Amino acid sequence: MSAGDTRTLTADGFTPGVIWETDCAGATGQYSWSVTEGATQEPGPASDAIDARIAELDDWRGETLARVRALIREADPDVVEEWKWKKATNPGTPVWSHDGIICTGETYKSVVKMTFAKGASLEDPSGLFNSSLEGNVRRAIDIREGDEIDERALKALVRSAVALNSGA
Repeated sequence: MSAGDTRTLTADGFTPGVIWETDCAGATGQYSWSVTEGATQEPGPASDAIDARIAELDDWRGETLARVRALIREADPDVVEEWKWKKATNPGTPVWSHDGIICTGETYKSVVKMTFAKGASLEDPSGLFNSSLEGNVRRAIDIREGDEIDERALKALVRSAVALNSGA
Protein backbone atom coordinates (compact mmCIF):
# COMPACT_ATOMS: atom_id res chain seq x y z
CA MET A 1 0.00 0.00 0.00
CA SER A 2 1.48 3.33 -0.97
CA ALA A 3 0.81 6.84 0.30
CA GLY A 4 -2.47 8.14 -1.01
CA ASP A 5 -4.06 4.71 -1.32
CA THR A 6 -7.40 4.50 0.43
CA ARG A 7 -8.62 1.42 2.25
CA THR A 8 -11.65 1.04 4.47
CA LEU A 9 -10.80 -0.38 7.87
CA THR A 10 -12.41 -3.69 8.63
CA ALA A 11 -12.17 -5.87 11.68
CA ASP A 12 -9.77 -8.19 9.89
CA GLY A 13 -7.99 -5.52 7.85
CA PHE A 14 -5.36 -4.36 10.32
CA THR A 15 -1.70 -4.96 9.81
CA PRO A 16 0.47 -3.75 12.72
CA GLY A 17 2.82 -0.93 11.81
CA VAL A 18 1.18 -0.10 8.48
CA ILE A 19 -0.14 3.37 7.81
CA TRP A 20 -3.70 3.31 6.61
CA GLU A 21 -5.47 6.22 4.97
CA THR A 22 -9.10 5.84 5.82
CA ASP A 23 -12.50 7.23 5.10
CA CYS A 24 -14.63 5.53 7.77
CA ALA A 25 -17.82 6.92 9.24
CA GLY A 26 -17.12 10.27 7.61
CA ALA A 27 -13.69 10.67 9.24
CA THR A 28 -10.60 10.81 7.08
CA GLY A 29 -7.08 10.43 8.42
CA GLN A 30 -3.92 8.41 8.57
CA TYR A 31 -3.17 6.01 11.39
CA SER A 32 -0.25 3.85 12.35
CA TRP A 33 -0.36 1.36 15.20
CA SER A 34 0.78 -1.94 16.53
CA VAL A 35 -1.33 -4.60 18.17
CA THR A 36 -1.17 -2.77 21.50
CA GLU A 37 -1.26 0.79 20.16
CA GLY A 38 -4.21 2.62 18.71
CA ALA A 39 -6.05 3.09 21.99
CA THR A 40 -8.31 6.10 21.87
CA GLN A 41 -11.23 7.81 23.49
CA GLU A 42 -11.90 9.57 20.19
CA PRO A 43 -12.93 7.96 16.93
CA GLY A 44 -9.89 6.33 15.37
CA PRO A 45 -8.54 2.96 14.33
CA ALA A 46 -9.71 1.01 17.39
CA SER A 47 -13.18 2.56 17.42
CA ASP A 48 -13.43 2.09 13.66
CA ALA A 49 -12.49 -1.57 14.06
CA ILE A 50 -15.19 -2.07 16.69
CA ASP A 51 -17.73 -0.31 14.44
CA ALA A 52 -16.68 -2.59 11.57
CA ARG A 53 -16.97 -5.72 13.72
CA ILE A 54 -20.48 -4.75 14.82
CA ALA A 55 -21.52 -4.10 11.22
CA GLU A 56 -19.86 -7.30 10.00
CA LEU A 57 -21.80 -9.45 12.46
CA ASP A 58 -25.15 -8.08 11.20
CA ASP A 59 -27.18 -10.20 13.62
CA TRP A 60 -28.08 -10.39 17.31
CA ARG A 61 -24.37 -10.59 18.19
CA GLY A 62 -23.68 -7.25 16.53
CA GLU A 63 -26.67 -5.68 18.28
CA THR A 64 -25.53 -7.14 21.61
CA LEU A 65 -21.93 -5.99 21.17
CA ALA A 66 -23.18 -2.50 20.26
CA ARG A 67 -25.40 -2.40 23.36
CA VAL A 68 -22.60 -3.63 25.64
CA ARG A 69 -20.28 -0.99 24.17
CA ALA A 70 -22.85 1.76 24.80
CA LEU A 71 -23.34 0.63 28.40
CA ILE A 72 -19.58 0.60 29.00
CA ARG A 73 -19.33 4.14 27.62
CA GLU A 74 -22.24 5.26 29.79
CA ALA A 75 -20.65 3.74 32.88
CA ASP A 76 -17.24 5.28 32.14
CA PRO A 77 -17.20 8.25 29.75
CA ASP A 78 -13.37 8.22 29.93
CA VAL A 79 -13.09 4.61 28.73
CA VAL A 80 -10.41 3.92 26.12
CA GLU A 81 -11.28 1.62 23.23
CA GLU A 82 -8.56 -0.67 21.93
CA TRP A 83 -8.29 -3.43 19.32
CA LYS A 84 -5.92 -6.21 20.41
CA TRP A 85 -4.70 -9.71 19.71
CA LYS A 86 -5.09 -9.83 15.95
CA LYS A 87 -3.62 -12.96 14.37
CA ALA A 88 -4.24 -15.18 11.39
CA THR A 89 -6.97 -17.13 13.19
CA ASN A 90 -8.57 -14.13 14.94
CA PRO A 91 -9.48 -10.74 13.43
CA GLY A 92 -8.84 -9.13 16.82
CA THR A 93 -10.80 -8.32 19.94
CA PRO A 94 -12.47 -5.16 21.21
CA VAL A 95 -10.97 -4.11 24.54
CA TRP A 96 -12.14 -1.38 26.91
CA SER A 97 -9.57 0.08 29.30
CA HIS A 98 -9.20 2.68 31.99
CA ASP A 99 -5.92 2.50 33.92
CA GLY A 100 -5.73 -1.10 32.69
CA ILE A 101 -8.08 -3.48 30.93
CA ILE A 102 -11.68 -3.39 32.13
CA CYS A 103 -13.03 -6.06 29.80
CA THR A 104 -13.06 -7.51 26.32
CA GLY A 105 -15.98 -8.05 23.96
CA GLU A 106 -15.47 -11.36 22.21
CA THR A 107 -18.01 -12.75 19.76
CA TYR A 108 -18.60 -16.42 19.10
CA LYS A 109 -21.27 -18.33 17.23
CA SER A 110 -23.59 -18.69 20.23
CA VAL A 111 -22.40 -16.01 22.70
CA VAL A 112 -21.08 -12.51 23.11
CA LYS A 113 -18.54 -12.87 25.90
CA MET A 114 -17.48 -10.02 28.15
CA THR A 115 -14.30 -11.07 29.93
CA PHE A 116 -13.33 -8.89 32.88
CA ALA A 117 -9.55 -8.91 33.29
CA LYS A 118 -9.71 -8.72 37.10
CA GLY A 119 -13.19 -10.14 37.50
CA ALA A 120 -12.28 -12.53 40.32
CA SER A 121 -11.47 -9.47 42.45
CA LEU A 122 -14.82 -7.77 41.79
CA GLU A 123 -17.97 -8.05 43.84
CA ASP A 124 -20.83 -9.33 41.69
CA PRO A 125 -23.95 -8.98 43.85
CA SER A 126 -26.28 -9.36 40.85
CA GLY A 127 -24.64 -12.59 39.73
CA LEU A 128 -23.78 -11.41 36.22
CA PHE A 129 -20.65 -13.56 35.97
CA ASN A 130 -21.68 -16.89 34.47
CA SER A 131 -18.50 -18.09 32.78
CA SER A 132 -14.81 -18.60 33.63
CA LEU A 133 -15.82 -18.89 37.27
CA GLU A 134 -13.01 -21.27 38.21
CA GLY A 135 -10.17 -18.85 37.39
CA ASN A 136 -8.14 -16.91 39.93
CA VAL A 137 -8.10 -13.67 37.96
CA ARG A 138 -10.70 -13.36 35.18
CA ARG A 139 -14.45 -13.74 35.14
CA ALA A 140 -16.79 -13.56 32.16
CA ILE A 141 -20.37 -12.91 31.22
CA ASP A 142 -21.73 -15.01 28.35
CA ILE A 143 -24.68 -13.30 26.67
CA ARG A 144 -26.77 -15.56 24.47
CA GLU A 145 -29.37 -14.66 21.89
CA GLY A 146 -32.52 -13.46 23.65
CA ASP A 147 -30.79 -12.84 27.00
CA GLU A 148 -31.79 -9.68 28.84
CA ILE A 149 -28.88 -7.50 29.96
CA ASP A 150 -29.21 -6.13 33.48
CA GLU A 151 -28.00 -2.69 32.43
CA ARG A 152 -27.80 -1.20 35.93
CA ALA A 153 -25.79 -4.16 37.26
CA LEU A 154 -23.47 -4.22 34.23
CA LYS A 155 -22.70 -0.52 34.53
CA ALA A 156 -22.02 -0.97 38.25
CA LEU A 157 -19.65 -3.85 37.44
CA VAL A 158 -17.80 -1.69 34.88
CA ARG A 159 -17.48 1.14 37.42
CA SER A 160 -16.13 -1.33 39.98
CA ALA A 161 -13.54 -2.58 37.49
CA VAL A 162 -12.45 1.01 36.79
CA ALA A 163 -12.18 1.71 40.51
CA LEU A 164 -10.09 -1.45 41.00
CA ASN A 165 -7.79 -0.49 38.10
CA SER A 166 -7.45 3.04 39.47
CA GLY A 167 -6.69 1.83 42.99
CA ALA A 168 -9.73 3.67 44.35
